[in-house]
Amino acid sequence: MKKDFFFEVQTQWEKGMFINAKSHVTKIKGKEDIIISAAGEFKGDRDLYNPEELLLSALSSCHMMSYFYVCGQNGIDIQEYKDNAIGILELKDDSSGGFKEVNLNPVITLKNDDQNELALQLHEKAHQLCFIANSVNFEIEIKPVVNGR
Repeated sequence: MKKDFFFEVQTQWEKGMFINAKSHVTKIKGKEDIIISAAGEFKGDRDLYNPEELLLSALSSCHMMSYFYVCGQNGIDIQEYKDNAIGILELKDDSSGGFKEVNLNPVITLKNDDQNELALQLHEKAHQLCFIANSVNFEIEIKPVVNGR
């Protein structure tokens, strides 16, 4: 059975609101505001979050949560999870562009190292389930490392 879920954010900008004209506020009901700017490479405020970083964060976080889900289904006890997501954005001559590739590099520590092989294999299933990965049109490569305690 298909089911739709709705998410809503508000983006607000007003002339003179920030020193950097590319800075703005994202509001999500009931949560702290997020101040965002263009990436420093595109004349934004380097001290603020930018959309490119937030997209990488969404991909990394979604993969992790999907991974936790499939590991839970398989009785795998995760002790620690760290990821270093790296994205490659291609800027074209006409100033358009987009991500052409993202690499997720999760390092997972398990309670039992006898589950390492299964834990490695489950990254593929997690990737198939990830809502954000299923919403983008570029390659996502996952290079996991699994260690037991």
